[in-house]
Amino acid sequence: MERREFCRLLGICGLAACTGGLSGCARALQWSDTRHADTVTREFGAAPPSIGTTASAGATSPPAAQASPDIAVATGDDPAANTRLAVEILGGMGGFVRKGAHVVIKPNIVIAREPQYGVTTNPAAVAAVVKMCWDAGAASVTVFDRPTAPTLQAYAVSGIKKAVQDAGGTMKVLADRDFERISIPKGRILTSWPVLTDIFDADVMINMPCAKTHGEAGLTLSMKNLWGVMGGDRGLLHQDLMQKIVDANSLIKPQLVILDAFRLLFRNGPTGGGLQDVKPGRTCIAGTNQVSVDAYGTSLFDMQPTDLAYVKLAADQGLGIADLAKLRIEKRSV
Repeated sequence: MERREFCRLLGICGLAACTGGLSGCARALQWSDTRHADTVTREFGAAPPSIGTTASAGATSPPAAQASPDIAVATGDDPAANTRLAVEILGGMGGFVRKGAHVVIKPNIVIAREPQYGVTTNPAAVAAVVKMCWDAGAASVTVFDRPTAPTLQAYAVSGIKKAVQDAGGTMKVLADRDFERISIPKGRILTSWPVLTDIFDADVMINMPCAKTHGEAGLTLSMKNLWGVMGGDRGLLHQDLMQKIVDANSLIKPQLVILDAFRLLFRNGPTGGGLQDVKPGRTCIAGTNQVSVDAYGTSLFDMQPTDLAYVKLAADQGLGIADLAKLRIEKRSV
């Protein structure tokens, strides 16, 4: 290692030590920009199945005779059962995961908090998705996030590591080498950024956020959850935040979105305070379009889709439908 590079890294480590008390999704993370100087073009995955109004707008094949709903809403007292029902309403995991498919799942594991605080995706719900992927014939199921806390600590404390491993899945710890600077052709501010290559290499990406408030974004649901597959300086991503969320979503379009709302962090998000900030949600929401899923997600917090700036911007830019009256929504109880 050259002396100049060694000194630079030493300075980063010193900065990290000084800022160790900071928390939240904008906390500084050590990052090497020199590895990601070149921009490459990658196309994201296959189009989702043709279900409902939202998917048919961008699908290349004609819709099925009996289209599944745009949004599936399942309620009950068991987060795993809610998750299974929501996916079943959409036609089942077999409609997304084919035999031999390599699947990646992106939950929210932003910091090291236990499940009861509603800060991270419910581990029972994540395990249910892993099992459904295996049942559908997946060849591999890998789960990851880019926490602001030490990764292994966040994975363990959230309960997600054990849940995934017990279900036969793999937890991956991300490193700088897993990211490439990717062109974002439709980005208005964010025109390129280091993005996790695993989501491009996989056959299926499942975005699996939880439902919580966010000091800057208002709410963090599925669209904001993509920050966990973005490398680089997270503080820079939070400048012009609303448009950058939209820009990232113009590139990254998971085939399946499952919003865990078993618990709602309705105050002091995204990293939470105490149990007094959490209330029961008893809900799982699933769909294939992140804009539409987040539009419905606002109702959990007594908000309208237009109250969330990035949802409105995304709908205005044609990334999805945010008008709930134009969506087919099917609700069932477990």
